[in-house]
Amino acid sequence: MATTPPPFQRARSPEHKQQRRREILAAARTLGLRDGVRAVSLTDIAAQAGVHKSAVLRYFETREEVFLQLTAEGWRDWAAALTASLRPGTAPGEVAATLTRSLVERPLFCDLLAHAPLHLERGVSLEAVRAFKLTALAAVDDIRAALTAALPGLTPDGAQDVVAAVTALTASLWQIANPPETLARLYAEDPRLGHAIVDFPPRLQRLIAGTIAGATAG
Repeated sequence: MATTPPPFQRARSPEHKQQRRREILAAARTLGLRDGVRAVSLTDIAAQAGVHKSAVLRYFETREEVFLQLTAEGWRDWAAALTASLRPGTAPGEVAATLTRSLVERPLFCDLLAHAPLHLERGVSLEAVRAFKLTALAAVDDIRAALTAALPGLTPDGAQDVVAAVTALTASLWQIANPPETLARLYAEDPRLGHAIVDFPPRLQRLIAGTIAGATAG
């Protein structure tokens, strides 16, 4: 026998409001991983969180702000992982492998890297995008420090270029490697289009290795 869910209770205390924000972000995270960021609407997020759409809008300006918050979370998490895993004097090939592995382990972040500059940053207020960019800049600074410590031949400017190249490559290759259903069916049906299928991890690692080699040359 089906049970009726308890009526929605508005969060009133600061602790309950923070909990509600976490629940909304968790709902968006779950749906983004399952369906892809592009396919998830604000209504979907609200339903997954068990609240009305208007309740989500009490905590976030737009759908874009929800996912921009998750992108900021992704930057912090990625930077912490690389800071912990990169060691001074690491061979360039192992640095490339570590960067690749760290991104493959974070599929939602890979997806969000493409959406952030194209859509998410453009659908929020000035203050929201400022907070996001400051978070991302702090993460880049941490990753740059980890890279220059791991690779003595890499300058801070070179490390900044590596981070920019790696995130741009990841954003593009992830979308190509995870096509929507229509494109996936097209690739399966027409062998002439097989070149469009990308094996994400090895392709990314080769390109990162080339980027590092170029940044440390001379």
